[in-house]
Amino acid sequence: MISADLSGKCVLVTGGLSGIGLATVKTFAACGAQVAVNHLPDDPATDQVLDELNKDGCLIVSAPGDVSDPDQTETMVEQAIVALGRLDVLINNAGTSNTRTPIAFDDLAAMSESFWTKIMQTNLIGAFRCARAAFPSLRSAKGAIVSTASVAGLGVPGSSIAYGASKAGLINLTRSLAHALAPDVRVNAVAPGLVRTPWTDPWPDERKAQTIADCLLDRMVEPEEIAATMLFLACNSAITGQTVAVDCGRTC
Repeated sequence: MISADLSGKCVLVTGGLSGIGLATVKTFAACGAQVAVNHLPDDPATDQVLDELNKDGCLIVSAPGDVSDPDQTETMVEQAIVALGRLDVLINNAGTSNTRTPIAFDDLAAMSESFWTKIMQTNLIGAFRCARAAFPSLRSAKGAIVSTASVAGLGVPGSSIAYGASKAGLINLTRSLAHALAPDVRVNAVAPGLVRTPWTDPWPDERKAQTIADCLLDRMVEPEEIAATMLFLACNSAITGQTVAVDCGRTC
């Protein structure tokens, strides 16, 4: 895995308690960064995860807030910046599929207005809210934004039409923000394929096997591999407006 010296740098990771988010928190902390970990205010895993991170010597700040809520998002980002003292990197990782099982694309009735709203408010608008709130601090630091998109936003069938649309929107938002915030802030995204996380662990083996069969590398992606790509995009000062697929060859 790649590494970097991020001593003195400050990072906010949304959705940072598990899966890709937690791997990203650990990756940046291992490089010396101080990390604000965003999580839902009522997440029962909060104390245990943060305690474990602190025991590992990570410099961690708790940043509770639901990014689908505009007031909570603005307050969360502001409080994280105050606690950290500055902000160099925003990782827009918070997201939801709003379903535990895939919804057939032709089952339009299953995708209600409230279903769409939750996904869009979290995956797309929430990422914009975080970027907007963080921009003044990121501009001062000549910092970077890296968002978690998905291969579902690149045309690979996802858990629902709504999920794929939200991630396609996030990829477009990444390009648009790269233009809007240049040259002060770089904006990129990672599009993961099938990743080994607590969300995918309960999937039936048959479902995983079907997806893996379409991957050139014949395996799932590990969350640490996504985190390493986020670190690379956060540190490489020549890259902006890009979405990097990390999918074991699924989109080739």
